[in-house]
Amino acid sequence: MFFSIFSAGISVVAEERAELAFEETSRFGAAKAVQASVATLEHVYAIDSRSIAKYDRRTRELLGESTGAAIHLNSGFIWRGKILCAHSNYPSLPEQSQVMALDPNTMKLSPWKDFGDYGGSLTWIVRRGNRWLCNFAKYGEVNSDTFLVEFDNGFNEIQRWNYPSEVISNLGKYSLSGGVWYRGQLLVTGHDEQETYVLEIPKDGILLKYVTTVGIPFTGQGFAVDKRRHGLVGISRAERQIIFIQEIK
Repeated sequence: MFFSIFSAGISVVAEERAELAFEETSRFGAAKAVQASVATLEHVYAIDSRSIAKYDRRTRELLGESTGAAIHLNSGFIWRGKILCAHSNYPSLPEQSQVMALDPNTMKLSPWKDFGDYGGSLTWIVRRGNRWLCNFAKYGEVNSDTFLVEFDNGFNEIQRWNYPSEVISNLGKYSLSGGVWYRGQLLVTGHDEQETYVLEIPKDGILLKYVTTVGIPFTGQGFAVDKRRHGLVGISRAERQIIFIQEIK
């Protein structure tokens, strides 16, 4: 199956990048494929709100499930041998956000970074160069207040940005559930739609730059870069499936 860009008429730079497209390579059923998925070279993980399941990447055999309390896990990111998961107390207020770390050997889930009430619900965390990018989501009538923060390695805030209307207008009452830093651009997903929004971080200003929209088979939610196949891994929440896609060069 082939998924490609379906918006046009932007800038010359954006048109040069308009070749970005993905094709599905495989998928399999995973009961916990509710919030996100993430993969290492040998394993793949399905994430639901409260726990994480580990599978053998080749055989698809279920190898274990996480232990440790969680309320609302939202995405996964591989970092120094651990899986960092965005976590919040959504839908409770005031929002409380943490990063939880999963040890893939013991499958123990434990707190790693506590943001407290940072003004939104943490939905994903990734790296951009030597910095962290964290998305804090707002929902309902104020979902346009969703914001992206760049932190240094000590989690001191460097700068923050808001999202353009081209993205927010597609979210309904929900917010941005997933995001990755991919080939020098930010790819983000909403809650339901089979598309990812391609953004650039501006040199100046507080508004992220919309580039285009790319069709993907993931039904929104959290996703991750798949370094083994130079693509992405995400989920179909409705079908409880993990889906692998590969960039078409």
